[in-house]
Amino acid sequence: MTNVELIDRSKLPRHIAIIMDGNGRWAKERGKLRVFGHKRGVDSVRDVLEGAVEIGVPYLTLYTFSAENWNRPKLEVAALMELLVSSIGKETKRLMANGVKLNAIGNLDLLPAKALAHLKQCMEETASNTKCTLTLALSYSSRWEIADAAKKIAQSVQQGLLKADDIDEALFAQHLNSYPLPDPELMIRTSGEQRISNYLLWQLAYAELYFTSKLWPDFRRDDLYAAIVEFQNRERRFGLTSEQLK
Repeated sequence: MTNVELIDRSKLPRHIAIIMDGNGRWAKERGKLRVFGHKRGVDSVRDVLEGAVEIGVPYLTLYTFSAENWNRPKLEVAALMELLVSSIGKETKRLMANGVKLNAIGNLDLLPAKALAHLKQCMEETASNTKCTLTLALSYSSRWEIADAAKKIAQSVQQGLLKADDIDEALFAQHLNSYPLPDPELMIRTSGEQRISNYLLWQLAYAELYFTSKLWPDFRRDDLYAAIVEFQNRERRFGLTSEQLK
């Protein structure tokens, strides 16, 4: 049986988050500039997204550009921003055809004006789509997100809108930049690295982590399906024992 045939569609992860790692290494192995790997990575995004839509995954979040990525060489950052603009422009029709709503999280004000304008335009055009929500984590840092949420709550307490006793996990989550997205149940990282890299630290508290040695430009929908199959074969206990679950 193929991976897609092995999937129990009644037990799909509602939200899958992916760290798309390995574009630069993929290009270097072929004697190309790093940006060449990023361009090929767009093909993987397209195929994985369409694969997610095909089986009915309602939320997909991609770590597209971290806050730390601003420290990369200026030429690479400029090329990535230009790739973001061109990709969004080319993919809007495809998103509409697949019923995909585009969303974004992160400190978006740091994006170049042109990139931000294209992003907002695509988000507006796809806002009514309901099959899948594709979230791009752009200029994103989970520590920034958590600190920002704490700041917003502190301001509300200072203004008398909240009391300290009102603060609990649910209220804190409502002040995160990602709200109201559900927490990811499965996090995939490509390229063989096994760390979270400041990505959705609060939201991944009970996510299953899946690591693959494949570099992102080589990752396709069948690889996504393989990750889902493994996810469905794991026992998710949430602090309970196996006996309690039974």
